[in-house]
Amino acid sequence: MKVSGFSFVRNAISNGYPLRESICSLLPLVDEYVIAVGDSDDETLNVIQSLNSPKIRVVKTMWNEHMTDRGFVYGQQKMIAQYNCTGDWLFYLEADEVLHEEDLPLIHRRLVSHHDNPQVEALYFNFLHFYGSPSFLGVAGYRQAPRVIKSSVRSIAPDGLFFVVLDENKKGRYPFAASAGCEIYHYGHCRKIAYTNKKLSEVGRFWGHSHTPRSGYEYISRYEIKKFDGMHPLIMKDWLEKSAEVDFVPDANYRMSFRDHRNRLRFWLESKFGFEISKKHFQKYD
Repeated sequence: MKVSGFSFVRNAISNGYPLRESICSLLPLVDEYVIAVGDSDDETLNVIQSLNSPKIRVVKTMWNEHMTDRGFVYGQQKMIAQYNCTGDWLFYLEADEVLHEEDLPLIHRRLVSHHDNPQVEALYFNFLHFYGSPSFLGVAGYRQAPRVIKSSVRSIAPDGLFFVVLDENKKGRYPFAASAGCEIYHYGHCRKIAYTNKKLSEVGRFWGHSHTPRSGYEYISRYEIKKFDGMHPLIMKDWLEKSAEVDFVPDANYRMSFRDHRNRLRFWLESKFGFEISKKHFQKYD
């Protein structure tokens, strides 16, 4: 069994991504790590090369500056990396996502146990979306997502985030996925606000958006965040001290939108009836 890790990046360092930490958290689990590195204005490529790992293979790319429809350029870049992988399993980890060192043996066991199971096409993870600071979690977004898929599956990535399986040329579906049994730690929304503003000003156009600079993360419903009581991956120690926001307090005068009220109702239903409601980009095998 061969496992490939893959990702894509552009200006990851100047935009405050924990790129080094993300790559290093996955390297022990994979036989190769393919990363599509876009034309960057910072030290992104140098940081990757400084890791000096024989597993890492860089594919230099150019981004289509004219592709402004719903982040499709992200899908293009993700697929460049995915199509250069040679493993049986393909593990996609974004540059602001990190694995916990204690979870690696479990992930490996799940990869081995489902390697020869034709009914399992992918593995899905639970997500911890840190918001505002590393001490809080955002709970309104997707909570589970597939991040590993078999190379034998005919898949594409429409917007970079998820996989679509093509059984037929003109018809797609989400993959059948088993649980990886652990979490992916997502730090994109707790980096210093200056990093977030810079990132949004650079990439908003790829989604057809303009960007108004934020003063902070505080403008959010208190029902959509909760305290994080767990332990961060050890590899994140320096990044958390130097690159993460620390002074986060939700705005007490925040006025809830229709979406916020809808989410609050969803949270109540989940608590009342014991089921989980969130967007799923996979079909559960187990």
